[in-house]
Amino acid sequence: MWTGILFALAAGLMWGLVFISPLLLPDYPAALQSVGRYLAFGLIAMPLAWMDRRALRQLSRGDWLEALKLAAVGNLLYYLCLASAIQLAGAPLPTVIIGTLPVVIAISANLRDAKRDGRLPWRWLAPSLVLIGLGIACVNRDELGALGSHAPEELWRHARGALLAVGAVACWTWYPLRNADWLRQHPDRSARTWATAQGVATLPLALIGYLLLWGYLWASGQSFPMPLGPQPLRFVGLMAAIGLFASWLGTSCWNAASQRLPTALVGQLIVFETLAALGYAYALRGHAPGQLTLLGIALLVAGVVWAVRIRPRPVELTAGD
Repeated sequence: MWTGILFALAAGLMWGLVFISPLLLPDYPAALQSVGRYLAFGLIAMPLAWMDRRALRQLSRGDWLEALKLAAVGNLLYYLCLASAIQLAGAPLPTVIIGTLPVVIAISANLRDAKRDGRLPWRWLAPSLVLIGLGIACVNRDELGALGSHAPEELWRHARGALLAVGAVACWTWYPLRNADWLRQHPDRSARTWATAQGVATLPLALIGYLLLWGYLWASGQSFPMPLGPQPLRFVGLMAAIGLFASWLGTSCWNAASQRLPTALVGQLIVFETLAALGYAYALRGHAPGQLTLLGIALLVAGVVWAVRIRPRPVELTAGD
């Protein structure tokens, strides 16, 4: 169990990096950052796939189709929504909306996967969810309070960013549940191999998206310099770093955690991503978070500490099951 928790922590630290890329590339369209990141992920996965070709050959056509679905929703669509939200509203507000994922996934998994994983008793799960929810509320209030000084058009821009962040939550509620389904059905498969398979499946989608975006920018007469934009070295470097660390390594660690922990528990551990993203965002801002944000972070940590103490209980099956 503790190995699974450490894998989830590593995944959160890697995934937190994706929240600062849109801030470092403010002149780049969110769609370009999304397809660029996953084009890098796919290209990085190709040599890894060659090294792991024996295990990949064991995947069926259905497995590859599942990897393609996971890549489309959990990778491209999720990051498109997230990057757009961050560019519209800044990093902290989308971060705290994404921070609801531990609660949303934990409740969804506890209702959906209790027969497979065992149910986390609601009376034990509730304090963890309440602590995490209060932590999110504290950080959210601190950030929303800072919006009061903005003009109405700025508030509308932040509202659109918040809606896109909600879309990202929907994508990444679906992804870990479906991903855990596959991993639990194939306990003999390597978490690393499944991450590589998703990278390979992502490559054609990202390449098609890149070419379509290039064509759209050209047809609409926009002056954005394709294919690598106005800061090609920064763009390529960031996409390569995020493709390797956040996409491949982060997914590998998450898969390893998903194989070892109940989905309702591992879902709560996504809070590590929220904490890492907040830390990176405030480091980029160059100042420490406010007292209310620090209280929220403390509550998030307390919620995680409570969550890891919970043990699932088997669900008795009826004759019809």
